Amino acid sequence: MTVKWPVISKRINNCIRSVEVKNLPSIVVSSKSEEKGHPTARVWSVAVAAGVIALCVESFETNREKWFYAARHGNIHEMKRLIKGGFDVNERHQLGWTAVQVAAINGHDKMVKLLIESGADVNLGDDFMNVWHTSQEKQLNSLHVLITREDLFCDNMHNRANFKGCTALHYAVLVDDVPMVKILLENGANPLQENENGHTPTQYARSQEVKEILKEYGVKFAKLQKEREMEERRRYPLEQRLKEHIIGQEGAIATVAATIRRKENGWMDDDHPLVFLFLGSSGIGKTELAKQIAKYIHKDDKKGFIRMDMSEYQEKHEVAKFIGSPPGYIGHDEGGQLTKKLKKCPSAVVLFDEVDKAHPDVLTIMLQLFDEGRLTDGKGKTIECKDAIFVMTSNLASDEIASHGMQLRREAEKMMKERQKSLQGESRQSVMEEQVTISRKFKENVVQPILKRHFRRDEFLGRINEMVYFLPFSRSELIKLVTKELEFWSKKAKDRHNIDLSWDTQVLDLLADGYDIHYGARSIKHEVERRVVNQLAAAQEKQLIHEGCKLHISVDKPHDALTDRQTSGQTHKPMLRLQIISKNKKETIDLSSVPAPEKQSFSFFS
Repeated sequence: MTVKWPVISKRINNCIRSVEVKNLPSIVVSSKSEEKGHPTARVWSVAVAAGVIALCVESFETNREKWFYAARHGNIHEMKRLIKGGFDVNERHQLGWTAVQVAAINGHDKMVKLLIESGADVNLGDDFMNVWHTSQEKQLNSLHVLITREDLFCDNMHNRANFKGCTALHYAVLVDDVPMVKILLENGANPLQENENGHTPTQYARSQEVKEILKEYGVKFAKLQKEREMEERRRYPLEQRLKEHIIGQEGAIATVAATIRRKENGWMDDDHPLVFLFLGSSGIGKTELAKQIAKYIHKDDKKGFIRMDMSEYQEKHEVAKFIGSPPGYIGHDEGGQLTKKLKKCPSAVVLFDEVDKAHPDVLTIMLQLFDEGRLTDGKGKTIECKDAIFVMTSNLASDEIASHGMQLRREAEKMMKERQKSLQGESRQSVMEEQVTISRKFKENVVQPILKRHFRRDEFLGRINEMVYFLPFSRSELIKLVTKELEFWSKKAKDRHNIDLSWDTQVLDLLADGYDIHYGARSIKHEVERRVVNQLAAAQEKQLIHEGCKLHISVDKPHDALTDRQTSGQTHKPMLRLQIISKNKKETIDLSSVPAPEKQSFSFFS
């Protein structure tokens, strides 16, 4: 078998491109020296490609070692050469640190300025913890880690201390380098940024001069950061953020956003934390709204969201898990589940899920928490958490709220039809929002007695800032939920099986009929899985569909005929059809052997 040289060169270049290695030198195998035939071309091309890739990887590793060696010893010339060659200025060492951190702790002012001018991020934290933990994590010899740390970072650091999250500013403060501290602060270093231990650079400062500099820039940075946050809130309001992730619940979102806005802008009592009670059926967005509040306030910090499943605290003795066991009892040194997490982030968003299931003694502890914004653990230590936001969810009065909400939906829909011709510029949505609002009379006469009967204490309910009501989904919201669920599975089909999935609008209406008011969005999720995903999985197992194909879902009846009808004594139910779109001839595929929840509920065509 003969293979021409252009084929060999193409294979080599494809191999090179397939390896994801940063900053590889540009290597192209020329095809100018084309030959007529090569008996061993295939073997030779693979060998050459493997050799070139190995050379590229070795070259990158060599350059990375030179990069950190230059940062360690202040070799400006070498650093400029590597930057000019395209080396990433924010490249991390295998053990976690960056070049700007190395230059900062070793006092190389010019090196730090060069790296910052080239785009280095001064606020990146170190991923190195300590010698033992890093060697375990990276599966390396601890002596090798120690020597590498001393050679390519610094040789006078404590081997057991935790350095994870330390920025270049942390390291400059640690070595008490005043000029370096000023350079970093003048170039955007955050003096308020905490490391893994929760310590800011100020807490490592030894000299009074460094403390004063950090204090001055800390005030400026906090003011600037507040201005940026306010500008961001003006351009991107909280309501808009929440609506991107939560379908429907306009009233709940508006209430929560207005209350948080008061807190952010300083129009609340600072002596008390913010407390919400979310009421409504299961699967309607209560927990998700709490998560989105935490994401808004704490960005991607996982410590900023604390979830407590209150069904775990139904017995009196389980109160110890909440705040920790008292002295003399087992588990005293471990601390409580809530108190440990609040210590790490006193301003967290705390979700008490299904609070109605908790023991009354737990509610007594929460009284202190909501009223004074502090909590005393089993060791007698007090945790201040006045900046925290507490969210409780409950299914109490969920049936009453759902029934009332559905009645409001029907009344609003009827009124919309009557007034549709005379709106004159007023949008249909605004009419819906105006009408679907729970009245104060319903709250006081129906919901409040149920809450009082269960919690048996007015002082507990009196400490809640806002009771937020979650209503059943409207028809348009159900369509959005179905669309979101189908888009989720469409992405899965594409990523996992390279299958393109599309559908008609009538499919959305049909699947929306599976909504159960008691299970909320979960019922839509289950309906899509039951009527669509189950059949797709079964069809693939029987090799009726394959990777790379295009599938389209449709309904066998028009939208106005989706309801059950009696014809000649038989009931005709709407049926989903799956068509396999192909350039080849069309052939009907019999799926009678494919298991389905409903007989002939899904037919396939090709």
